[in-house]
Amino acid sequence: MFKFLKRKIKKFEDKLEEELQQELKHEDIKKPTIKSPEDTEIETKKAPVDTETSSVPSPKTPVDSSPAVDPLDRKQQTFSREQRRKQRNEARKKRDDEVDKQIEMSISAELEHTLRTRKSIGQTLTKDVKAKTISDEKLENLLWELEIGLLESDVAYTVIESIKNDIKEELRYASIQRGEINEVIQQVLKHAISHVLESNSFNFEEFITVTEKPIVIMFVGVNGSGKTLSIAKMATMLKKLGFSSVMAAGDTFRAGAIEQLGIHADKVGVKIIKHGPGSDPAAIAYDAIEHAKAKHKDVVLLDTAGRMQTNINLMDEMAKIKRVAKPDLILFVGDALSGNDAVEQAKRFNEIVGIDGVILTKVDTDAKGGSALSVAYTIGKPLLFIGVGQGYEDQIPFDAKWMIDSIFNE
Repeated sequence: MFKFLKRKIKKFEDKLEEELQQELKHEDIKKPTIKSPEDTEIETKKAPVDTETSSVPSPKTPVDSSPAVDPLDRKQQTFSREQRRKQRNEARKKRDDEVDKQIEMSISAELEHTLRTRKSIGQTLTKDVKAKTISDEKLENLLWELEIGLLESDVAYTVIESIKNDIKEELRYASIQRGEINEVIQQVLKHAISHVLESNSFNFEEFITVTEKPIVIMFVGVNGSGKTLSIAKMATMLKKLGFSSVMAAGDTFRAGAIEQLGIHADKVGVKIIKHGPGSDPAAIAYDAIEHAKAKHKDVVLLDTAGRMQTNINLMDEMAKIKRVAKPDLILFVGDALSGNDAVEQAKRFNEIVGIDGVILTKVDTDAKGGSALSVAYTIGKPLLFIGVGQGYEDQIPFDAKWMIDSIFNE
């Protein structure tokens, strides 16, 4: 599961670690030669007389009987001393300016970090604000490679940008020390991906408990995405939670869809309301809701047609069903294996009927993992459930931690 995505993230992780190791080595080499302005000043005062001025006699040495130094040479020596003094002063000023600039940058960075809200991430990586240990240019090159890898993993571009921005921000404030590089990088990546996965949340069980009955849940999505099986899985889960349900066979465009939902209804022990092929799905929805009211059922699970999202007639049909059924929850069912197609489908259905949440099917067979990262984030709706098998109990509430562990654990 998510093998392709794991490989691309691990590649970025290894390269970033290598670059940071190199930067730390480079800093270690430079450290012994770095002197503070005070040290330089002290050394200047204690330094022996310059070799260029060694011709000046010492009080304790006999006076040299050699000819007197030419006034022009004396002037040149004085100029050399003044030039060296000027260079030392310039170097000291430059170092002082760099220190002031670093303090200013640290204060600015800390203010930015304080103002930046991360509601979806429970903790910051570090409270220490330190200079970056990797250049912007090198980081950009690494992030470009990560971007290509994520695109190949079917991750949506907006999600990639969010991950990249979070990585930049986290690394800017990360306190990276030798021996802790791998841990820090993993924390940075986990936070960035968590930010995407936890951007929206929804407590389904609480919603079912507190909402007035009967609750109408409308399922939308294209053919082959696994809507009917997801409905059966939902009925099974509701039964375990102590809620009754009724199915409505609203996909009247395909006769096979009505039959398929009927088979699932029999297997899970749930009543199904259905009409003949080609009948009005809005009428079926109405009848199912009336049945639920009469029989005191808790939830109506409404199936809909799944022709392509570009089909205008289908979208008009969806809008009509919504007007009649007035669903409390509209769930988009997407196929994880369809990658970015699932994202585009979700966007289109969201534009037409408005989506409240997402169910992603076939996640257990998805080697790339991009749709799991992308589909909910791109439409700003929560990913509620994921399908991890063909059994009726193989639909589990989505947990961001579960996906993070799946990506980063061997």
